[in-house]
Amino acid sequence: MIVLRIVAIVAGVFVVAATFSSAVRTVILPRGVPARITRVVFVALRAVFNLRARPTAPYERRDRILALYGPIGLLLLLVVWISLVLLGYTLIYWGMEGDALGEAFRISGSSLLTLGFLEPGDIGAVIVAFTEAAMGLILLAMLITYLPSIYAAFQRREGLVTALEVRAGSPPSGVRLVRFFFVMEQLVRLSDFWKRWEGWFVDVEESHTSFPTLTFFRSPQPEHSWITAAGAVLDGASLMSAAVDVPREATAEFAIRAGYLALQRICDFYAIPYPIDPHYPDEQISVTREEFDEAWDYLATEGVPMKPDRERAWIDFAGWRVNYDTVLLELAAFVSAPTAPWTSDRGIRARRPPLFRVGRGRPVRQPPPS
Repeated sequence: MIVLRIVAIVAGVFVVAATFSSAVRTVILPRGVPARITRVVFVALRAVFNLRARPTAPYERRDRILALYGPIGLLLLLVVWISLVLLGYTLIYWGMEGDALGEAFRISGSSLLTLGFLEPGDIGAVIVAFTEAAMGLILLAMLITYLPSIYAAFQRREGLVTALEVRAGSPPSGVRLVRFFFVMEQLVRLSDFWKRWEGWFVDVEESHTSFPTLTFFRSPQPEHSWITAAGAVLDGASLMSAAVDVPREATAEFAIRAGYLALQRICDFYAIPYPIDPHYPDEQISVTREEFDEAWDYLATEGVPMKPDRERAWIDFAGWRVNYDTVLLELAAFVSAPTAPWTSDRGIRARRPPLFRVGRGRPVRQPPPS
């Protein structure tokens, strides 16, 4: 019996320590370090949401349902943390005092929720009760202070996403973005635009790995999405760099690099594989040559000055697109983004993150399609 109680104490300490570690990794640690408990809660909850938000359902219904996924996940995470702490301390009290398991549970609940209707018998158990009460307050305080940081990052993200509709339409499109620049006579005055979006990509990379729940927070407008906005800007910058006959704009290329690095780091966090250091034509892209030619003809018809060598432009565009093609499509499917050209209209099925995997995802080289 003594051995069993010692085992219970050790198990209880382990559960409490693992729960506190998960909370610190999720809420306080300023880097994208996956936490096992957090991953299990969100992956399991997503499976429940997918039962109602089926791919065959109308998008408006799916969007309404999935809009609750992130907030409910955060609340459920707090419930799971508190429940695990309650369980861990129940085992500790039972091992220390030898009371009935039900009595140990009541003492644990009284201490954790600071109700005070029961207290342990000896001084050692009283000290443990103080630590449990502090643990409950710390977990609650951490989540409360976590929420303003999430919503501040959400507002920063959504500001440019909403503003993009003015330039790229809804759903956003890189082709429409280029046409807008031409109509507004801004083709050679876009440095500030690309710099703002480079900063946006840097912020998204930091916030969506430090606060991974933010990945699933949906835009206030159902037709808006952070990932489709990213795709439109990246495609617009790629078309400007590869196909539009204007002087080279380095800030557009910086925005592309910031964009695909941000999307790759988010994929790393969720263990979504993508090609390492891809190069066209070794790695193919999802945008077909026919789609590129249609975009070319549309822009040329609208009067946009296009480069004389269409073949070279296609190769250059594919060379830019191959860097972000896989990660863009995978994340669009992952968050169930609204349909947008060249981003979420490719028919890619969402990957489910590994339930128990921790650590960064290892990108793997994928063979080119035959």
